[in-house]
Amino acid sequence: VLTVAVGLGLGVLAALRVGTPVDAGAMAVAHAGMAVPNFWLGLLLILLFSVRLDWLPAGGFAGWDAGAVAALAGLILPALALAASQAAILARVSRAAVLDVVRDDFVRTARAKGLGRSAAVLRHALRNAMVPIAALMGLQFAYLVAGAVIVENVFSLPGLGRFVFQSIANRDLIVVESIVFLLAAFVLLVSFVADVIAHALDPRLGDAR
Repeated sequence: VLTVAVGLGLGVLAALRVGTPVDAGAMAVAHAGMAVPNFWLGLLLILLFSVRLDWLPAGGFAGWDAGAVAALAGLILPALALAASQAAILARVSRAAVLDVVRDDFVRTARAKGLGRSAAVLRHALRNAMVPIAALMGLQFAYLVAGAVIVENVFSLPGLGRFVFQSIANRDLIVVESIVFLLAAFVLLVSFVADVIAHALDPRLGDAR
């Protein structure tokens, strides 16, 4: 959710303000997000929000029995660390996709009829730009799963990623194989859903096949 919200929003904002300081600042943030490894970003987040400011827990998961606020508080920093790099990639791809569609004739026609640039992009260009974006989202799910293995260990979260890491350390191959098979099935399912969404956004993809 964070990857899509931040990445797509930042990319569309940069495309709407292309050539301005807003565009340059958004792309600078995206480059920084791509350059910082998620485990190191997680350590920085712990240092800032847990050690310095004491706003959020440094690790662990209180469980939903402790209340929604306590449970979500333990997930904020891991979610930020995991989503940052993928949101940065999505922002760059979203910006390029929107700028590519903005040059098409139907967008210029909408602008000629008096529609503003922002309205033309949000109403007309964004749906066509979503085709490559949806395909990227499907691919990013695999990277999120792989990144969760490291992030869950950094924040001591009792998730599948940490369970895989512990099973590898204990040489429990049956558990490792089972979890890898399960995660691979999830990745295939998400990729299939992304293809269905891309086909719904642009029916011409089915004709091309």
